[in-house]
Amino acid sequence: QVQLVESGGGLVQAGGSLRLSCAASGRTFNYLTMAWFRQAPGKEREFVAAVRWSDGITNYADSVKGRSTMSRDNAKKTVYLQMNNLKFEDTAVYYCAASRNWAILSSPTTYDYWGQGTQVTVSS
Repeated sequence: QVQLVESGGGLVQAGGSLRLSCAASGRTFNYLTMAWFRQAPGKEREFVAAVRWSDGITNYADSVKGRSTMSRDNAKKTVYLQMNNLKFEDTAVYYCAASRNWAILSSPTTYDYWGQGTQVTVSS
């Protein structure tokens, strides 16, 4: 079992920044990839970014590329998503997820464990 706990969401004005955190616990050693997804009301869950635990390689959705940075702290078993220049359309619940694989990163079905989510609201 792997437990994922997100934090850092909140209300921010357009153009502002937020840093989300996801702390992992449990049997994490089998899990290669951590990712962030988001889901806005009435929309499907959408891939945001992923990082590989072993070497820090990252992958981003086009919608956030250049505005967001995902990183990891192996000692703390924590990943981060720094989001800058936030836009109204970034408003969503952001979820952290864990996968044994580094493949098909944008598909929710790749991931075995999910956190409860943290709300990000961007006011225009």
